[in-house]
Amino acid sequence: MTWWLLGASVALLIGRSVMEFLSGRSGFTDLAFSVATALLIGSAVLNARAAGRQVERHNSETQSFSRIMQALSRSVSQDAVVQAIVNELGTAAAADHVAVVRMRPGSAVLDVTFVSMLPGASASNTVMPLRQLEPLTTQRLRELPRQLAQRDQLRLGKVINLVWRDAPPEQADPMQEPTADEATSVLRRNIRSRTTHPEAQADEEHAQEVADMIAYRLRDAYGLRNTLAAALADDQAIAGAIVLSRRTIEPWSDGAVRLLHMAASETSAALIRVHTYQTAESEARTDQLTQLPNRRYFDEYCTLLASRRRSTDRVAVLSIDVDHFKLLNDMYGHQVGDLVLRAIGGAIQAAVREEDLPARYGGEEFIVLLRNPAPGVALEIGERIRQGVRDIDLGSMGVADFVTVSVGVASGQDSAEPIGHVVERADRALYAAKRTGRDKVVEAWHEALV
Repeated sequence: MTWWLLGASVALLIGRSVMEFLSGRSGFTDLAFSVATALLIGSAVLNARAAGRQVERHNSETQSFSRIMQALSRSVSQDAVVQAIVNELGTAAAADHVAVVRMRPGSAVLDVTFVSMLPGASASNTVMPLRQLEPLTTQRLRELPRQLAQRDQLRLGKVINLVWRDAPPEQADPMQEPTADEATSVLRRNIRSRTTHPEAQADEEHAQEVADMIAYRLRDAYGLRNTLAAALADDQAIAGAIVLSRRTIEPWSDGAVRLLHMAASETSAALIRVHTYQTAESEARTDQLTQLPNRRYFDEYCTLLASRRRSTDRVAVLSIDVDHFKLLNDMYGHQVGDLVLRAIGGAIQAAVREEDLPARYGGEEFIVLLRNPAPGVALEIGERIRQGVRDIDLGSMGVADFVTVSVGVASGQDSAEPIGHVVERADRALYAAKRTGRDKVVEAWHEALV
């Protein structure tokens, strides 16, 4: 209503001045003054509205980033981190697709999560071998529109020289300079270096080059037209990229560029936090001496298995104890004792099947959970463990004698028997092996062993 009233007042002012000028009641100076006043008011109105739109965009950008931050703070897995940023980032940046590319730890593979922002569209997950990031050939690039200015073009030769310095000459011809897509040129034009340190700036540029290369491959794989990419980092190493895409070729706004890079930075921090959390959880469930699962993990696994057991599932438990371990510790010292326990853990790991779960139960005690063993398999594995421990060469540790273990074996009677009861029967069989001479395997038969 205010804008309409102001516009009507300006129109009346101009109209009155024109009428008075035409009727001869005012001169040209009065008319010029009225027109200048109207132009001044109009420019003030346009400036105010532009400032209002800028504040609105800034507030929208801040709110979107705040929502991304809140979602990331609640994420405790890598998949949750990806889900936290995809929808909000795609909506705020007006993107048609969002792709999150992550380096798989310990592998030469990139995991790609590709999400379409269309209602009801489901995310797709695929992998990209690292060899896909070899230098691109000119035939597989979409050329930029001819009307783009020379300063807005990014030469792929620079990308190849920076990222893939070891590429064979036939793969990267320095005489050919194919251009990148318009989105990347806009990205280059709008991004400002966050630091003036030459080495840090070079690392940042290198990370962006790799992110752009990932975007090129996604363009080729998914038929994308207009992409914008930002790198993900993990402990100063490039860990992937976030790629936005549009069907149109209109340039990305400065706000979209800023939001993407802020989101990439916070996503990198969230992925590091999740990795640290998962590492801590893994260490909390792993015996640091033998690298076998510890008792906590064994108990949690048994609880989870019990909730998912079918009527045909069977389990067996091996309870293992090192014979006269206290005497070995007193004679050779605790350091040698630790080496012996580590060697015994390795022998147990080598003797069990892939689907079985060995664990250090505490001190010199070990335990093994066997899943669906055939008749006689539990006793056979127990004997294999006993013999494997006897065959350990302790000469390099300064131990003149060999070490032995006693093993108690118990098989579940049916799927309804709690795993804890099977463990108790295996313990009683172990005590029977200890009482009857050690260095042997004893199998529990229901409640016969007391």
